Amino acid sequence: MDFVQTITLSALCSHLLVGLSRAMILFVVTSGMSFVLGVLRVPNVAHGSLYMIGAFAAFSISNLFGGGSTGFWLALILSPFVVALVSLIAERSLFCHLYEREHLMLLLFTFALMLILGDLVKMVWGADYRSIMAPEYFRGSVTLFDAPFPRYNLFLLVMGPLVAVGLWLFSNKTKIGKIARAAAVDREMVGAIGINVSWVFAFAFVLGCFLAGLGGALVAPTVSITIGMDHDIIIEAFLIVTIGGLGNMWGAMVGSLIFGITQSFGILFLPQFAIVFPYLAVVIILIWRPTGILKSVW
Repeated sequence: MDFVQTITLSALCSHLLVGLSRAMILFVVTSGMSFVLGVLRVPNVAHGSLYMIGAFAAFSISNLFGGGSTGFWLALILSPFVVALVSLIAERSLFCHLYEREHLMLLLFTFALMLILGDLVKMVWGADYRSIMAPEYFRGSVTLFDAPFPRYNLFLLVMGPLVAVGLWLFSNKTKIGKIARAAAVDREMVGAIGINVSWVFAFAFVLGCFLAGLGGALVAPTVSITIGMDHDIIIEAFLIVTIGGLGNMWGAMVGSLIFGITQSFGILFLPQFAIVFPYLAVVIILIWRPTGILKSVW
């Protein structure tokens, strides 16, 4: 009876909003992975490491500019470009020679890259925990549905749809986006009409990694920035991309919403088993639709 009494409408709405804000972080990261999967057919295990670099870069940039509002916004803007530069170097020196290889080899290669990047992060930033303070106007909470809700989470609820719309507009309304989609279907034909497919792939890879860095910068004020934060996110990202449909951006959004909301409601109803809920949802979905909820581009 006590358990039933604690589950009020305000608690349900509060946990729903928390789950949605968590889903937006997951979507920003997984949309980049899904984009790379859709265009390059590369299962990038190192995507989580780039997310971690984005968080650490946000910490350094914020401190460099004295923290506060200025440091936060510069960190949010610049750290994804730091990740994009790292990914461009990796793509031009390594990835561009491997696109024709088997998926298993690409998987093993990106796993090795994940280990290398993890050690590089440890060398540059050390193993200590780091943190970023959000600007004053993002601190504290507002009252929604008679329950407190963090202001920064409201910002995340706005950023997720903005990234989704921006990525959709890029993929469907810009010349380079249309070329990238065409190259994903028939790279030989795109090359035959005089387009440098190698640089198209490089741009697509860098854009996907840019989103990983953006996800790391966005999550930085809400978590402890530490070595190993890439491991959890990459497992969740792969599951989300799988249940959403490989390479399908809107599938990544649906998968992120399922993952974030089930995890939040799990904390509300059975906190000791909260981690089980999203994975149980994944199992049910894959039994129901092995190819994912939405159409896979593979």
